Amino acid sequence: MTAHRAGHRQVAGGFTLLELLVAMAIFGIIGALAMGGLNAVMRQEAIARQQLQRLHEVQRAVRILASDFAQINPRRVRDALGSCEAALVAPCDVTHPVCLSHDGWPNPFARFVRGTLQRTQYRLENDKLLREYWRVMDRTLMNEPRAEVLLDQVESFEISFAPKVLQPGEPWARQWPPPGQGRGSCESAELPKAVRIHLKLRDWGEIERVVEVVQ
Repeated sequence: MTAHRAGHRQVAGGFTLLELLVAMAIFGIIGALAMGGLNAVMRQEAIARQQLQRLHEVQRAVRILASDFAQINPRRVRDALGSCEAALVAPCDVTHPVCLSHDGWPNPFARFVRGTLQRTQYRLENDKLLREYWRVMDRTLMNEPRAEVLLDQVESFEISFAPKVLQPGEPWARQWPPPGQGRGSCESAELPKAVRIHLKLRDWGEIERVVEVVQ
């Protein structure tokens, strides 16, 4: 009788099948909630990583644009047909909003026999802002520009110029050289005091940067 009662107490102290099922159900719910939270955190991390990468791309593009326009050089060039072209021309043609001569083309360790001036032009193609440049200033028909995608998801790219120190409300010029200064003249043309860069991105909206031209 004593052994029977001890065995009965031992069985009574365990878990029933219903209790095990309830415990497993609770554990499953907690696990599902934890997995959902983990997935949400991972999604947010991926979004943050993409936004950070996009931020770096936009900052790099604006930095290159600002550097090119801040260092506009008055050096005129000859195009592929031998005609003179002003140091800064906007618009260049129906596809290129602007082309310019500028300083700041580094030549690390003098690896190439060339100067540090560069002839660069910008254009939009399939919502991509392309930066094209030549390895020589006075090009021929044999010299093709090298192109790189500076930024994607670009809906519009506009450049305007301040021929002088503008007062509030004064308009910016959309064309350069100003009227009266031939864009194809071999005579020296003045440079703007400042350049306004306006980008409209599909994801980030409008970005504007005003750059003072170093003279």
